[in-house]
Amino acid sequence: MTTVLGKLKRWRASQANERGRTCEAEGRLPEAIEQYELACELDPGFSEPCYNLGLIFKYAGEWERSFEWNRQAARRNPQDQAGWWNLAIAATALERWEVAREAWTAFGIDLPPGEGPVDFPCGHSPIRLNPDTRGEVVWANRIDPARAVIRSIPLPESGFRFRDLVLNDGAPVGYRRVEGQEVPVFNCLQLLAASAFSTFLAEVDLGEGSECEEEVDRLLELAADQGLAAENWSTSLRVLCTACSEGRPHDHHDGLPLGQQEEGAPQARPGRQRIGLAARREDDALRLLAAWRGERTDLRLVSLEKVLAAEVM
Repeated sequence: MTTVLGKLKRWRASQANERGRTCEAEGRLPEAIEQYELACELDPGFSEPCYNLGLIFKYAGEWERSFEWNRQAARRNPQDQAGWWNLAIAATALERWEVAREAWTAFGIDLPPGEGPVDFPCGHSPIRLNPDTRGEVVWANRIDPARAVIRSIPLPESGFRFRDLVLNDGAPVGYRRVEGQEVPVFNCLQLLAASAFSTFLAEVDLGEGSECEEEVDRLLELAADQGLAAENWSTSLRVLCTACSEGRPHDHHDGLPLGQQEEGAPQARPGRQRIGLAARREDDALRLLAAWRGERTDLRLVSLEKVLAAEVM
């Protein structure tokens, strides 16, 4: 009798869970949540609807609710690694480090012993900012499985800055190739801590006869030496279609800088370059550019504009 009753509970819960999946797929999230909650009530041992609720609230940035539902999912099915992973992400967002450590360990990550924020470097990875809109993929250092420090200089429209600390998801959404190796792209879930760097746009004229690449490389090296950052936005940016951005970039995107993807797009003036700079103060950016120019009369700063200010600390 108990087995039959248990099967009946699971069948009813599964039906409610499937109704929730249908509602979610159709964008009817309040109804989806209602059905998932019903499924959880109908069968207290059923983990899937708890996981689905945790996922909805993860993408909504409602971390307390995501935390509670993912914790229930992990308790109901300790073998479900996805539940542990999402619990660890929610715990990281809430800075509940003891639970984050427990969840990463249950997932199978061999963390070093310790307390507080997790220190477990996961390498240099591409992170997609604002994935729900026109996402921009930047490079970042992952300091643990769910946190990354941005190392690129994002475009100002993104609202992100060099050295921002962000929360990243764990499911790959696309791939990029680096030195012949394919690396996964992870979506950014939210900003955790804003950096003290502002973003500047410098337009420089290298002159008609200058070795453009060499001069820009010299500027980038000087910036790194001074604790700043610089990128050549005239050549380093590419616009990808959604299929390529969230998959593997195809050949038709190779080597195409931003603004030159469409036939007839305006071409940059020879020797004129747009440089993204990350600096704490405008004076720092000006000193960098002055050091770069030195006594050279063929190098000219056309303009310098602060395009995204650092947040007030």
